[in-house]
Amino acid sequence: MTDERVNALRTGRNIGAAIGGIIFVAFGIVPAFHFGSAGMLILLTHLSGGPVDPGIIVRMFLVVGIIMGLVCVSAVSVVVGSVLGTTLAWITDTVSEALRPSPEKAAQAAARK
Repeated sequence: MTDERVNALRTGRNIGAAIGGIIFVAFGIVPAFHFGSAGMLILLTHLSGGPVDPGIIVRMFLVVGIIMGLVCVSAVSVVVGSVLGTTLAWITDTVSEALRPSPEKAAQAAARK
Protein backbone atom coordinates (compact mmCIF):
# COMPACT_ATOMS: atom_id res chain seq x y z
CA MET A 1 0.00 0.00 0.00
CA THR A 2 1.13 3.49 -0.70
CA ASP A 3 1.68 6.03 2.02
CA GLU A 4 -1.17 8.12 0.62
CA ARG A 5 -3.63 5.24 0.95
CA VAL A 6 -2.41 4.38 4.46
CA ASN A 7 -2.88 7.99 5.55
CA ALA A 8 -6.37 8.06 4.03
CA LEU A 9 -7.36 4.89 5.89
CA ARG A 10 -5.83 6.16 9.14
CA THR A 11 -7.69 9.45 8.82
CA GLY A 12 -10.97 7.65 8.11
CA ARG A 13 -10.44 5.38 11.10
CA ASN A 14 -9.74 8.31 13.42
CA ILE A 15 -12.74 10.29 12.19
CA GLY A 16 -14.98 7.23 12.55
CA ALA A 17 -13.76 6.57 16.09
CA ALA A 18 -14.40 10.20 17.04
CA ILE A 19 -17.91 10.07 15.59
CA GLY A 20 -18.53 6.78 17.43
CA GLY A 21 -17.44 8.42 20.68
CA ILE A 22 -19.71 11.40 20.07
CA ILE A 23 -22.64 9.10 19.32
CA PHE A 24 -21.92 7.21 22.54
CA VAL A 25 -21.96 10.42 24.57
CA ALA A 26 -25.15 11.60 22.87
CA PHE A 27 -27.16 8.38 22.80
CA GLY A 28 -25.33 5.62 24.67
CA ILE A 29 -24.79 6.68 28.26
CA VAL A 30 -28.36 6.12 29.49
CA PRO A 31 -28.78 2.67 27.85
CA ALA A 32 -25.35 1.68 29.20
CA PHE A 33 -26.44 2.58 32.73
CA HIS A 34 -29.70 0.71 32.28
CA PHE A 35 -28.28 -2.46 30.72
CA GLY A 36 -25.34 -2.60 33.13
CA SER A 37 -27.48 -2.30 36.24
CA ALA A 38 -30.27 -4.52 34.96
CA GLY A 39 -27.81 -7.18 33.82
CA MET A 40 -26.04 -7.22 37.18
CA LEU A 41 -29.34 -7.32 39.05
CA ILE A 42 -30.50 -10.29 36.96
CA LEU A 43 -27.17 -12.03 37.58
CA LEU A 44 -27.41 -11.43 41.34
CA THR A 45 -31.01 -12.67 41.37
CA HIS A 46 -29.99 -15.90 39.64
CA LEU A 47 -27.00 -16.39 41.92
CA SER A 48 -28.95 -15.80 45.14
CA GLY A 49 -31.95 -17.87 44.06
CA GLY A 50 -34.50 -15.15 44.78
CA PRO A 51 -34.94 -11.47 45.38
CA VAL A 52 -31.85 -9.63 46.55
CA ASP A 53 -31.73 -7.44 49.64
CA PRO A 54 -30.74 -3.79 49.07
CA GLY A 55 -27.50 -4.01 51.03
CA ILE A 56 -24.09 -2.47 50.57
CA ILE A 57 -22.66 -5.49 48.74
CA VAL A 58 -25.52 -5.52 46.23
CA ARG A 59 -25.10 -1.80 45.63
CA MET A 60 -21.37 -2.26 45.07
CA PHE A 61 -22.07 -5.01 42.54
CA LEU A 62 -24.58 -2.76 40.80
CA VAL A 63 -21.96 0.00 40.52
CA VAL A 64 -19.56 -2.54 39.01
CA GLY A 65 -22.31 -3.58 36.58
CA ILE A 66 -22.95 0.01 35.58
CA ILE A 67 -19.24 0.61 34.98
CA MET A 68 -19.02 -2.58 32.92
CA GLY A 69 -22.04 -1.48 30.89
CA LEU A 70 -20.49 1.92 30.23
CA VAL A 71 -17.14 0.43 29.21
CA CYS A 72 -18.70 -2.18 26.93
CA VAL A 73 -21.10 0.18 25.17
CA SER A 74 -18.42 2.83 24.69
CA ALA A 75 -15.98 0.25 23.30
CA VAL A 76 -18.56 -1.04 20.85
CA SER A 77 -19.44 2.50 19.76
CA VAL A 78 -15.82 3.46 19.12
CA VAL A 79 -14.92 0.19 17.36
CA VAL A 80 -18.00 0.24 15.12
CA GLY A 81 -17.36 3.89 14.31
CA SER A 82 -13.73 3.21 13.40
CA VAL A 83 -14.68 0.22 11.23
CA LEU A 84 -17.28 2.27 9.39
CA GLY A 85 -14.84 5.17 9.01
CA THR A 86 -12.15 2.88 7.62
CA THR A 87 -14.65 1.29 5.24
CA LEU A 88 -15.84 4.65 3.95
CA ALA A 89 -12.25 5.85 3.55
CA TRP A 90 -11.37 2.69 1.62
CA ILE A 91 -14.43 3.06 -0.65
CA THR A 92 -13.65 6.72 -1.26
CA ASP A 93 -10.00 5.97 -2.02
CA THR A 94 -10.89 3.10 -4.36
CA VAL A 95 -13.46 5.15 -6.28
CA SER A 96 -11.14 8.14 -6.58
CA GLU A 97 -8.32 5.86 -7.76
CA ALA A 98 -10.61 4.35 -10.39
CA LEU A 99 -11.73 7.76 -11.63
CA ARG A 100 -8.22 9.26 -11.64
CA PRO A 101 -6.71 9.14 -15.13
CA SER A 102 -3.63 6.95 -15.30
CA PRO A 103 -0.47 8.23 -17.02
CA GLU A 104 -0.86 5.58 -19.73
CA LYS A 105 -4.38 6.70 -20.60
CA ALA A 106 -3.29 10.35 -20.57
CA ALA A 107 -0.44 9.55 -22.96
CA GLN A 108 -2.79 7.65 -25.28
CA ALA A 109 -5.26 10.53 -25.30
CA ALA A 110 -2.47 13.02 -26.05
CA ALA A 111 -1.20 10.81 -28.90
CA ARG A 112 -4.68 10.74 -30.49
CA LYS A 113 -4.87 14.54 -30.64
